[in-house]
Amino acid sequence: MAAMSRYALLLAPSANRVYADQASRMSLAELAAFGPVLSSSLDEIDVAVIGGVEYLTFTADLTVTDVSYISNLSSAYALFEQVDDLLRPLTLTPLARYDSDLITIPKYAGKTNEQFTKLVLNLTLLASASATRMLDGGLTVLDPLCGRGTTLNQALMYGYDGLGVEIDGKDVEAYKLFLQTWLKRKRLKHSAELVPMRRQGRRAARRLEVTMAPSKDDHKSGAVQKVTVLNADTTQLDGLIRSNVADVLVADLPYGVAHGSYDDGGGISRRPLDLLERAVPHWLPLLRPGGAIGLSWNTKVAKRELAEDILLANGLEIVEHLPLEHRVDQGIDRDVLVARKTG
Repeated sequence: MAAMSRYALLLAPSANRVYADQASRMSLAELAAFGPVLSSSLDEIDVAVIGGVEYLTFTADLTVTDVSYISNLSSAYALFEQVDDLLRPLTLTPLARYDSDLITIPKYAGKTNEQFTKLVLNLTLLASASATRMLDGGLTVLDPLCGRGTTLNQALMYGYDGLGVEIDGKDVEAYKLFLQTWLKRKRLKHSAELVPMRRQGRRAARRLEVTMAPSKDDHKSGAVQKVTVLNADTTQLDGLIRSNVADVLVADLPYGVAHGSYDDGGGISRRPLDLLERAVPHWLPLLRPGGAIGLSWNTKVAKRELAEDILLANGLEIVEHLPLEHRVDQGIDRDVLVARKTG
């Protein structure tokens, strides 16, 4: 049996700004979720202070591929192997199909922090039947409450296709403008159009379709990525998106603070579980068998057990992970819930 090594993972300084004193606990839960795709078990995961700096430490026998997986931990900054009382640096190789400013440039009220978005996407991917294809590109990520596209941009970074639904036309137009401007500035070949969609002969929605590639050669060979965003109500998607299109679904539910969703009477509802109850039956047909759903929401306005009940009632299987509930600000305590589509 191969000798196990002790590793020390340094967390990105930005992680501590996002989660205050909770960064190491969040990262610990995320690291544990990588277990199923690694060739070695991760043992004795802990937080240790080395030379006055906090690290996430664990024991494992990591291969090059294992390190490639762990490189995508949302808060990973540097990885070391502990050799006696020294730290030997290992090269991290995170999936980064494009420059990081694709993720970091957009700033707007209500934007979910990009590091947290990556954490939720990772947990959802790792719980899905596509977990072992995480590094290969070519998956499809659906965000049925996509806002201005933070999750979709992270999907693009990973080499995946993005599919979004957003009821606010201004957000869809802002996302189109950002993506087009960014692609032009990077001199990347692309096309982007916003077109009306019809259902039973009537205009039902608008569809933003962006095709892009990280290089001219990729574009020439047809190795392109696609982002599609429907300007539509996420609870009325019949006939607008084909079934079994997404490998994972990731959504940040309205927090009940600045965000809301339209209820059946056309008024704004700030209750995320109302939306979830109405939307899940529309979302599930879009997800492939073995696909997973990852949700984040404000527990101050919606209890975890009630969110779980809605997913269970729709035939999903809850995926257990270490606790991830954390304080965002005075009005928001955020949690993450992951479930798998079995059939």
